[in-house]
Order: sequence, then C-alpha cells, then structure tokens
Amino acid sequence: MSDNREPGKTILRYNANERTHHWLVAILFFMAGLSGLALFHPAMFWLTHLFGGGPWTRILHPFMGVAMFVFFFGLVIRFWRANLFIRNDGLWLRRINRVMVNSEAGVPPIGKYNAGQKLLFWTLLLCMLGLLISGVVIWRAYFSEYFGISVIRLGALVHALAGFVLIVSIIVHIYAGIWIKGSVGAMLHGWVSPRWAKKHHELWYRKIVDEQPPPRVPTRVSKKG
Repeated sequence: MSDNREPGKTILRYNANERTHHWLVAILFFMAGLSGLALFHPAMFWLTHLFGGGPWTRILHPFMGVAMFVFFFGLVIRFWRANLFIRNDGLWLRRINRVMVNSEAGVPPIGKYNAGQKLLFWTLLLCMLGLLISGVVIWRAYFSEYFGISVIRLGALVHALAGFVLIVSIIVHIYAGIWIKGSVGAMLHGWVSPRWAKKHHELWYRKIVDEQPPPRVPTRVSKKG
C-alpha cells in the first residue's frame, strides 16, 4: 500500500523501519525460543530437528538470542520515551475492567501506549537483559570458563526464569494484539484510522492531529477589468 494517503483518512502508527524491526524480533524470538526449549528438557529435544540436530541447535541458539536482543534494543531506543508512565496510566489500570469489556466510559485518555503495553515493554526489556547476561555466563564455547560452577548454575536458573516470563509475556502480547481489532493491521501496514486512534490512544491522536499541517486553501486570483 502506498504511503501517499489523503489527509484525515489514515494515521501512520509505525513506519517501515519500525515494522521491520518488530518482525525481525518476532522471528528471532520464535527461533531462539524453540531452540531453547529443545535444549531445556529431553522431552522437547525433538525440536532440534528444526535446526539441523542437537549440535547445530546448541551452536545457533546463543547467536539467535544475541541477534534478538540487538534488534529489540533498536526498538527500545526508538520507543522508550513513549513508554514512560504518566498520571493517567494509574487510573487506566484501576479501570482496566472497563477496558476489557470495550467500554470507554470513565477510562482516561492515554498516549501512544496504554499502561499494559508499557508494563509489557519494560518487562520484555528486563527479560532480554536477564537472558543476555545469564546467556553469556552459560555460553560454554566462549565464556563459561571464566565463571565458577555456582555462578553457572545461577546463570542457568536466571536464564530459564527469564525465558519463561518472556514467553508468557509474548503470549499475552499476541492475545492483546488480536483482541484489540486493528492492532495487528497497524503492525502489518503501519496505518490506523483516526477513529481507532482516538478511541484507544486519544492523547496520541490529539498530538498527531495538532502536528498535521493545516489544509492548503486555494487562493482566488482576481481578474482586473
């Protein structure tokens, strides 16, 4: 779809670069997650066939994890300001029961992201940091020789816990994206309707509308004589 849209018909929520980063993180998450589950328990070792067997799974898993963190950190740099909490977020959380039934009465206006999305953002960042640091500790091929066995065991525990929280958080993220109609489309083609933006992210909508240049009014040229 073309980026040349009629003013007022659609609002750009995510540009092509942001969407590309998001989907790269998503793909790497599934690859790192499946390979990690394959190495986590013998019952899931059959997943190693997706990556060429056990040895290749063990080799590829940490590199995919590092790549996932790098691309996710690019999103953090881009969106961290939009995920800072504001006063309305607390009231939004207290009235989340109304949000769950799609009732906007009494729900305060919010910015580009609601409080739930902000909590998810910071949870993902903490989990990614936990996975990166603990992953370095237990990365036998390069770094584990620098740590004692007790530190490696602790690193393995942190890695498993951070991975579990990350997987649960992503499941919630996917469910919420499907549940709020229009969210998936925004990440696919980047655009949302003004009605959607005003309903779900009114403060962001107001900012976008204020930043849009006023429509050009054609001037009449008077003819003399």
